[in-house]
Amino acid sequence: MSATDQANARAISSSPSQTSAPLTGADVVVESLIRHGVKLLFAYPGGASMPMHQALTRRRSEIRTILPRHEQGGIFAAEGYARATGRPGVVMATSGPGALNLVTGLADAKMDSLPVIAITGQVPTGVIGTDAFQETPMVEVCRSITKHHYLVQNARDLARIFKEAFHIATTGRPGPVLIDIPKDIQNTRLDAVDYDVPMNLPGYHLPGPPRLERLTEVVEAIKASKRPFIYCGGGVIAGEATEEVRAFVQKTGIPVAMTVHGLGAVPNDHYLCLGMLGMHGTVYANYAINEADLIFALGVRFDDRVTGKLSEFAKKARIVHIDIDASEINKNKLAHLPIHSDVKTALAHLLPLVERGDWSEWYQQIDEWRSNDPMRYDEREDAILPQYFLDRFSEIAQGEFIMSTGVGQHQMWAAQWTKFTKPRTWITSGGLGSMGFGLPAAMGAAAAFPDALVVDIDGDGSFLMNVQELATCYCENLPVKVVILNNQHLGMVVQWEDRFHAGNRAHTYLGPIDHPEALGQGDGGLPESPYPDFVKMAESFGVAARRIVRKSDVDQAIREMIAHRGPYVLDVMVPYQEHVLPMIPAGQSVKEIIKS
Repeated sequence: MSATDQANARAISSSPSQTSAPLTGADVVVESLIRHGVKLLFAYPGGASMPMHQALTRRRSEIRTILPRHEQGGIFAAEGYARATGRPGVVMATSGPGALNLVTGLADAKMDSLPVIAITGQVPTGVIGTDAFQETPMVEVCRSITKHHYLVQNARDLARIFKEAFHIATTGRPGPVLIDIPKDIQNTRLDAVDYDVPMNLPGYHLPGPPRLERLTEVVEAIKASKRPFIYCGGGVIAGEATEEVRAFVQKTGIPVAMTVHGLGAVPNDHYLCLGMLGMHGTVYANYAINEADLIFALGVRFDDRVTGKLSEFAKKARIVHIDIDASEINKNKLAHLPIHSDVKTALAHLLPLVERGDWSEWYQQIDEWRSNDPMRYDEREDAILPQYFLDRFSEIAQGEFIMSTGVGQHQMWAAQWTKFTKPRTWITSGGLGSMGFGLPAAMGAAAAFPDALVVDIDGDGSFLMNVQELATCYCENLPVKVVILNNQHLGMVVQWEDRFHAGNRAHTYLGPIDHPEALGQGDGGLPESPYPDFVKMAESFGVAARRIVRKSDVDQAIREMIAHRGPYVLDVMVPYQEHVLPMIPAGQSVKEIIKS
């Protein structure tokens, strides 16, 4: 049983399993949340969810309700909460447009394996299917982007459904569960409720520990290897397996690199850590995995952003793939030694059997790659380079922060240049790449850890997509720090335009259409009056803000932002011509890696 399961079991057992006082279905919803350890949820009210909101007001002392300014902001915040804590994030919306605004977040949570409970109001049972006001068939809409989903048809099923939903969302490979509740079900009165009714989950089974015979094969593979490598993914974080991975790295001496969701599993400054691999990973991590003769793939799915051209990826290696999700094993890449198990359990059984190998020649080769192609950027005194800013932030913050991002160049620079030392300190939208994710995700982390330094590294395009959540940060006293790496462009698309479309600008300039940059004719200088003015915008929400354009102001501005007690926006003007490097073009192999 996982730590989350144990916490849920304690929460349920701490209260009587049955109640006899008259309750409404909405009361049962709230009671179920409390019994499953939910301390806060993000909820935007509407006609079809009003009974649940009224029930929440009766339990204010036990559960905090945070009102986002958009339903998408609410579910992204629930994702941020889930990533930072490992506990399920909970979001609520009304029917129709409110529920549909959760769809991107549900798909995002599904792809990134985040435990989210999404509760939606639905029109009354009697009018479902009649195109009633604000009716949408949420289960049908979300069937393929949720781990499981319910349309509640009987109020007496509510307690069981919530018990099942929390179990499904948090066990095995985590994921989002949708519970769609018609308004008449919320208003139904119940005389007695059993909150510990047996769950009805036919076919939902978790794997046991790996067989000794398979573990013995793995040990023999290590002994026969000359160039072993660990490919560490988000499943390590989700499965609370970072201690086991670190112990495995230390005991075996095998080098390790991480996917974008695996960052923090092993400290960046560890000698055996090669940083991030994949499209924008380090040159030496990509060389190493492609020259390895044995790969430990831990909680990964061989995503195209890591493998590039699949037929050319890791051609020389035997692959040990450990994953809780059987559907991922052999899906993209053949596993020579597949282990269907959670990483934590598998490594706990493997650790006593392994020994440190003599990898001195392998280390020598990796050191040569590191020396020849280190992570670097050109120094400039006339502008603030994004890499420089993130390098300085990382140095000043000394690992004591939780970082979220939007999606784009700033996201990859943050992954490359931030020194992560702990798990669950990095929150980003990886699989779906949802712009607008950064601010609300940071909001969720700040709600979970109000005394932590929570910073959103964002781009000007991504930040604008959920800028309204500054109001939530101000009104709910969530001290999120936002850094906008502001290049006035959709930077990652601009980079691809420059690399693959001869610099032709196709609607990637975010300023006025009569400005030369709109046609790609500008000289790259910083605009005199950036549009929009994020400082004025932030101040209009009651949030302190500052803009910097000079490199000499960076350190002082970072310290000022960190010291500020409330939410803060730091608008950092950066040149738009800067590219995220290294880069393996989509669908290509490490042989085509772009270094400059």
